[in-house]
This record gives sequence, structure tokens and C-alpha cells, in this order.
Amino acid sequence: MRTQRQVVDYSLRKRAVLRELLAGRVGTYDVCDASPYLKNAARFHGEPTDERCPICRSENLTHVHYIYGDELKQSAGQARTLAELPVLAMTVREFQVFVVEVCLGCDWNHLVEQYLLGRDGLAGSPEGGQEQDAVGGAAASGNGAGSRRRREAQR
Repeated sequence: MRTQRQVVDYSLRKRAVLRELLAGRVGTYDVCDASPYLKNAARFHGEPTDERCPICRSENLTHVHYIYGDELKQSAGQARTLAELPVLAMTVREFQVFVVEVCLGCDWNHLVEQYLLGRDGLAGSPEGGQEQDAVGGAAASGNGAGSRRRREAQR
């Protein structure tokens, strides 16, 4: 995505958790604890992957994208499909996306990555400075032509 920035990858943390599990310091029930809400979000809003579950190795993992941000109001905390994110990124200044991988077979779940999306990430539009000037300039020239047309139509 064009506006994706400040990406945090949690793959090292995932490897550490799996290493703890294989060493026997953590039980399977401690890492396979997906809530029913997370499993439903994976079923209805998740993006299937080709990656096998590291625990049961029988199911493919599903990625769920959760969105958070001040401008989202009631939508904050909802799961969204990957196709909805670019559209939302063009309408909202900034919001956070958390990607969680879920196995629907054994309930494994882990935070994969987080990143920011939104219009603030577009190049050349720092807090509306250049973008507003360009829009304002186009509107001013458009108003001149529009007012001439109105005067001609009134004659």
C-alpha cells in the first residue's frame, strides 16, 4: 500500500514464543488461546495465507487486520478485509493496523505486524499544506470561469 509506514514486524517475538514452546517452558494451551471473537473475525474478515500453522501443521493460517484510530470513531477496533484498507486510507488522515495470524484448527494466534495507514503518508502533503494550496488554486480559477458562464447565461 502506498501510505503504509512505521511498520513493526513481530517475527522475532514469534520465533521466541515457538522456541519456548518447543523447549517445554510454555504449554500449548498458553499459546493456542484464540478467543471466539478472534476466530469469527478470521472466518468472516480474514485473509487466508499459504503458511501452515506452526503448532498443528494441518491448517493454513489466516491474517486478520484490526484498525484503530481517533478519526474512526465507532469503527475503531473492528476487523477489516485487506481490500477495504486502501479505500479507508484515502478517507482518513491516519489509523493504526494490527495484523494477527490465527489458526482455526488449534486456536494459535500471534500478532504478526502493525503499521500506520492514511492520507498523512502521501508524499508532498504535509498536514494539508501543498494539497490545500493546489485545491484552493484550482477552485479559484474554476470560480472565475464558472462566474463568466453564469453571466453569459443570464444575458
